[in-house]
Amino acid sequence: MAEELSLMELLLTNREMSKWREERGRKGQIVGFVPTMGYLHQGHLALMEEALRRADRVAVSIFVNPTQFSPGEDLDEYPRDMERDLKLCRELGVHAVFAPETEEMYPAGFQTRVEVEKLTQNLCGLHRPDFFSGVTLVVTKLFCAVRPHLAVFGEKDFQQLVVVKRLSQDLNLGVEIIGHPIVREPDGLAMSSRNTYLSEDERRSALSLSRSLLAARKLVSEGERNAEVLVAQVKAMIESEPHTRIQYVQVVDEKTMMDLNEVTSGAVMALAVFVGEARLIDNMRLWPE
Repeated sequence: MAEELSLMELLLTNREMSKWREERGRKGQIVGFVPTMGYLHQGHLALMEEALRRADRVAVSIFVNPTQFSPGEDLDEYPRDMERDLKLCRELGVHAVFAPETEEMYPAGFQTRVEVEKLTQNLCGLHRPDFFSGVTLVVTKLFCAVRPHLAVFGEKDFQQLVVVKRLSQDLNLGVEIIGHPIVREPDGLAMSSRNTYLSEDERRSALSLSRSLLAARKLVSEGERNAEVLVAQVKAMIESEPHTRIQYVQVVDEKTMMDLNEVTSGAVMALAVFVGEARLIDNMRLWPE
């Protein structure tokens, strides 16, 4: 049975989630959905606020998905605080939280995969071989459980947003995928649960990510169009800081996720950088608006 948290329901099984959704359907309500891995911050809350603006009822999932982590990544260390997360969701006005255990999502004998091919071959997909197959699998399962009319994803994970849009379109899932702009700290650092890994000195180094992206966009506004020049500038700025180790800095097309030699309309600069032990990602559209 669902556990009542004020006006919010905590749903632990697919059956409970399905029952909640069926009741919404009987009432003709528009259902919005925000999938998360928990340890919520203001970026997550902004996604929920967007969903609450667009839907009659909003469900949030909290599930650290093991299938998107490769061996040696931070699955076991990934920050978790369910009690705090539920409190934040309830205070914001979320109507239901779906928080299944791993065994509920992946029972014994589970053997199905869901793949989006070309969009996942570059950027994070190139460096994290298990990531997108895990993302597309868990998103498909969550969409089947929640059956939302719309789902809100953050643009910080820009490639993921593009992949999920393709997934929903290709499989006729009937879910409108809405991208929400990156939510940043006052100093420009993109909000991330992994920011909690950073020491004070590492956090100062991490500010080079957003600063370098802004510098690249300024160069484009001044007429620079050569992607190689822009990438070199960004790398130099990031590498000038201690504690940083670049995984990739690339200029890609926002629809195909493939590298661009020249900046044109639709160009996005995306990067992944290890700051200390934390792998941080960020991105920015380069074309002058």
